[in-house]
Amino acid sequence: MLNFSLTRPERGVDHQIYLLDKPEEAHKLELSDTEKAYLQSELKSGTFVSLSRKPALSVASLPEGDDYKAWEKSRLLATKVAKANSAEAIELISNSSEKAMAFAEGLALASYEFNKYFTKKEDKSLKEIFLSASFTDAHVQELNAVVKATFLARNLVNEPLSYLTAAQLGKEAEKAGQEFGFKVEVFNKKKIESLKMGGLLAVNRGSQDPPSFSILEYKGEGSKQDKPIVLVGKGVVYDTGGLSLKPTPGSMDSMKSDMGGAAAVIGAISAAAANKLPIHVIGLVPATDNRPGLNAYVPGDVVKMYDGSTVEVLNTDAEGRMLLADALAYAKNYKPQLVVDLATLTGAAAIAIGKYGVVGMGTAADEEFQKLESAGNTAYERVARFPFWDEYDDLLKSSIADQKNIGGREAGAITAGKFLQKFTDYPWIHIDIAGPAFLNAADHYRSEGGTGVGVRLMYNFLKSKV
Repeated sequence: MLNFSLTRPERGVDHQIYLLDKPEEAHKLELSDTEKAYLQSELKSGTFVSLSRKPALSVASLPEGDDYKAWEKSRLLATKVAKANSAEAIELISNSSEKAMAFAEGLALASYEFNKYFTKKEDKSLKEIFLSASFTDAHVQELNAVVKATFLARNLVNEPLSYLTAAQLGKEAEKAGQEFGFKVEVFNKKKIESLKMGGLLAVNRGSQDPPSFSILEYKGEGSKQDKPIVLVGKGVVYDTGGLSLKPTPGSMDSMKSDMGGAAAVIGAISAAAANKLPIHVIGLVPATDNRPGLNAYVPGDVVKMYDGSTVEVLNTDAEGRMLLADALAYAKNYKPQLVVDLATLTGAAAIAIGKYGVVGMGTAADEEFQKLESAGNTAYERVARFPFWDEYDDLLKSSIADQKNIGGREAGAITAGKFLQKFTDYPWIHIDIAGPAFLNAADHYRSEGGTGVGVRLMYNFLKSKV
């Protein structure tokens, strides 16, 4: 696992990187006149130059500006430097602050590898980043926690169903709680049945594996909240679509990622706990796979949910909202100040904005959405707020139950959110992360496969609430 440190590794470093605020600062470096001349001719803002030395030496000029766009450009620059220079230990030297932090974060995130299932592997990945000059103990602590939590989420999303069943997801949450410092309780199927969580149980009916319902709780020292913030994560560990079967190419083959929301919740609470944020946050993770076997629920079924309301099922592939609905209704027990759910919920959200951000909507005050937008900009996991007009409710009306579980072709991401709204009576934000949660090819520092999207977004959001 990669680690940030203020102490130089005993074995030394393989690569030194100087970060400059401006290209002209290169003349201050202890280099030969020839090297300085070369830098002056080649180095421009937002670029880097590598010099032939041992250890390897790169000089990078950080992008101009001092806003979230400059921070993202710094992460992207770090990715380019990392790809051009393989190293196991790097020394990062800078007199800058926020942009240098973003560069360090990008350098780390770009180093992620998921090689658990290779029988033969040569591990030469980046393991240590030694920070000097302007970096502090607080920088090191925060970077280590956030990167580690993001890697945790990526690992969970990348795990196949052959390992990560719903029960195992609960165990992984327990492991994270022990490592990062928060409480975890996992409900088994018998407990879920006693609570009459009809949505979760309906989706689970086609599976040979039992469901789970995990409750994560972190209450930081010094928290002044009267009411907790609750995060809810969709934990569909694999989604065939059920009897409304998905096509395999480009769809079912990546559906181990359908628990990306659960991974984001586990990761975000892990980061908050590791950094000891003075905040009270609870995570709810309903989990199952969705299969067409056994006594699978079918289109036309009417399901009685945890809150007692009824749902006409017209598409068994609209399963995530069924188990999220039970979790959202259960969240009422905590009398929360705010609930945020994260889910790979709809292809409609992915089609609308692609991999470039996440979709948000809900009933929370504008102030909460503004904080969420700011947090999204900081992490560059930007939030596109969709309208939430009352007219969309009409699309979910059923002739035989309280509502249908789908609303038709139009506004699919919004009607999914509208379905969930029926199970809330508190300020609430729904975040659909379907677009960027799983990528078929790496996108700069966002890795191929699970990206861990939502962890850094929610960590920054929780931090803004302190």
